[in-house]
Amino acid sequence: METTNELMGAAVEIVTVAGRLAAQRFNEGSPVRIKADGSQVTSADVEVEELIRALIAARFPGDGVVGEEQGETIGTSGRRWVIDPIDGTTYFVQRIPTFEILLAAEDEDGSAAGVIGYPMSQEVYYAGRGLGCWHQVASEAPQRITVSDTRQRRGAWVTMSNPAAWSAEFLARLHREVMLTSNMKGAAGVASGLTDAMIMAGYPMGYHDMAPMPVLLTEAGGRVTDLDGNDVLAGNGTVLASNGHLHDGLLELIRGVPDGRDFRALMRPDS
Repeated sequence: METTNELMGAAVEIVTVAGRLAAQRFNEGSPVRIKADGSQVTSADVEVEELIRALIAARFPGDGVVGEEQGETIGTSGRRWVIDPIDGTTYFVQRIPTFEILLAAEDEDGSAAGVIGYPMSQEVYYAGRGLGCWHQVASEAPQRITVSDTRQRRGAWVTMSNPAAWSAEFLARLHREVMLTSNMKGAAGVASGLTDAMIMAGYPMGYHDMAPMPVLLTEAGGRVTDLDGNDVLAGNGTVLASNGHLHDGLLELIRGVPDGRDFRALMRPDS
């Protein structure tokens, strides 16, 4: 069985290769359709996931795989890979080059390795259990990263993910206490100390959206849970990723406040 270091290295290589394809399809343009759940999907989502699955199968033929677009393939090794081929499909469709590729490897002990890749800037943020958290740009040497040391909740920089779906009460509670900012690399931004925390709320995230977060945040010295303080991968689909110092204080700040609203009603002409 491969070591965690080998898993982490393979995950980085796979995301890097898949990122080249994603960048090519972004530059060319990719047909889009609407899925049954109302979300967008492009042919690039499917193509990138197929490539990642093929690369995993070639290197780890006994491993299971679950992906956003093609469901789950059960393995025999006791290990599983979780794929989000294009995280931020809306950005991809709107020609905004900040979409991500997410990949995580899980074993009997939980999250073993996780990668967040940014194809258009050729960046990868990655971590392996017990191996730290790292950032690499193109062919430059990787740099170890850690969360910020901010310890005062008031004035902390908190990234918003999906704020269109947040309730007015939730926004107001946070706005009075922290510096809310647009999506500055999400969980990767927290892991690298760019921001102090990140919140995903409003409607449930999928497992594939969150799979790399536990190992990335933990190895960077931070913490991640859902908004009730539970295990993020077994929680309610919300996310609080933080530098750890602010985590309990932020959970206290938003406790009991409904986080979501029917944002889709705003787009209906009869509303």
